[in-house]
Amino acid sequence: MSVQVCVRCANRWPVVGAPARWCPGCRGALMSPIRPGRVEPREGRNFRWVARRPGARSLPAAPRGVADDRTPTYRETPRWGLTDPREADAPALQTRTERLAEVAPTLLGATAALFALAAVAELLRYALLLYNRTALVSPTLLAVSDALVFTMGVVAPMVAFAAAAASVAWLLGARRSAWEAVGREDPRSPAAVAFGCLVPVANLVWPGVFLTELATTDDRIRLLVRVWWATWATSGVMLVVSLVWRSHDSLQARANGVLFAVVMNLVAAAVAVLTLMVMRRVDGLDLGGRPRSRTRWVVA
Repeated sequence: MSVQVCVRCANRWPVVGAPARWCPGCRGALMSPIRPGRVEPREGRNFRWVARRPGARSLPAAPRGVADDRTPTYRETPRWGLTDPREADAPALQTRTERLAEVAPTLLGATAALFALAAVAELLRYALLLYNRTALVSPTLLAVSDALVFTMGVVAPMVAFAAAAASVAWLLGARRSAWEAVGREDPRSPAAVAFGCLVPVANLVWPGVFLTELATTDDRIRLLVRVWWATWATSGVMLVVSLVWRSHDSLQARANGVLFAVVMNLVAAAVAVLTLMVMRRVDGLDLGGRPRSRTRWVVA
């Protein structure tokens, strides 16, 4: 005859008809029917045998609590329950202009470094010219000097052009953000801003105008823009003078042209650094790209 073992009180109950689910004595769950003396395969039973010493009593049944029919109340808002975290907003896809604006500081730093190296190369050439007045210059040293001047003369302008394009992209984004902050649209179209910044001769005037419109509420930014504007215009004038200077064929004129190139490269490096400073100041950052801390002086 088959029996069912209670998982709570370990009593065995004979199976009469269909197997029962609950123990008649303690209301514990009954295991599957088994036949005493017959070994059930392990995979065919839903319980495990537990060895007890002879005479050991089974664990007493746990007392059942009395059901409370009252409506549950809380002294404060319950904090248990399922969490419902807010889904993170999907990151907006950046446009090509925004991606170009992000690399503007890096390109400006590279431009400043390359023009500084170009100034060093031109200064080395000028030192060789002075040395050549009294002694012969080593062909190897002369070749190294020419290679440095040529390399910097090609790489620095190329990086400067890329930095100029990235700076225009930054200017478009900065103007859009500034006008959106006051609930208006930029009165100047992106094409007009790009034309005023990239077309020669016009780019000596209009970039300063565009930047001044961003600095209407901050006197420090306005002063920095004016310094940048003057330095930028000076670099443009020096570029024209350098092109005219090359028409002179005398040795002294060429030597003076080398020295003039040193100064022009230094001014170009200063323009790149000032451009980066203007960007950082408008964005509320320091020159290293960290958030600018505001200092408040209090009279004690």
